[in-house]
Amino acid sequence: MNRPSPSSPAPPFAPRDALSRVRVVLSNPSHPGNIGAAARAMKTMGLRRLYLVRPKRFPDPEADARAAGAGDVLERAVVRETLDDALSGVVFAVALSARHRNLGPQRLQAREAAPLILERAEAGDGDVALVFGNETTGLSNDEVQRCQRAVFIPADASYSSLNLGAAVQLLCYELRLAACGGRPREATRTLPFSSPPASSDDIERFYAHLMRVMVRTGFLDPRQPKRLMAKIRRLFGRAALERDEVNIMRGILDAAERAFGGQISEDRFQKTEDRR
Repeated sequence: MNRPSPSSPAPPFAPRDALSRVRVVLSNPSHPGNIGAAARAMKTMGLRRLYLVRPKRFPDPEADARAAGAGDVLERAVVRETLDDALSGVVFAVALSARHRNLGPQRLQAREAAPLILERAEAGDGDVALVFGNETTGLSNDEVQRCQRAVFIPADASYSSLNLGAAVQLLCYELRLAACGGRPREATRTLPFSSPPASSDDIERFYAHLMRVMVRTGFLDPRQPKRLMAKIRRLFGRAALERDEVNIMRGILDAAERAFGGQISEDRFQKTEDRR
């Protein structure tokens, strides 16, 4: 694979897309698999710009394997020798760190930070960056102090250490959630099937049909109906029946009637109702 050299320009971005102004910066990553996992996490959330600061092994077949379908993100990854180089042109950077620092930028939870990061990206003054540290040591104090905010993921206090790829996934997810107003469009090519809602007439005919079959099969004694139909109405009322669903149910009832010797006439049923 051809990788950009340290002097290569940053990949272009679409000026109207806030997520395209977000750099994900991995500082001194030691495991190539985590680089690939981070690339995959980014692509699933619509981010493409990966920066690597002195990766221990890159390029590497393990990174390619863990990236799965995100090889294009690895192909365009920008390698830098220092964090300062990776942050060149960045107007707002956040450091991902679970540790409290005596001196350092303001700490925010990831969900609180995401709208702020996007706001700075949308301003169009320059890139913004999410800075992640080494898998073992995290970010140094010096690296954190090069950022304007510190962001943490509110994990369980008894074990708050996340895998690097998982941390990247969570932050990218929060950014996507914020960019879509909390309602990202479902990523599917399948169109949901639905039919028009059933009319009141359709539903009443279904209830009448259902009652005839229940009487014919002996499930309902018309002389002692108790509250059965009221409960059935409540059940199907919660379902918000569609026209096709009513037709399906009535088809099943027709089949049941045939199995019991033919359809019960409306007149016969009405006489039964009148006697009740």
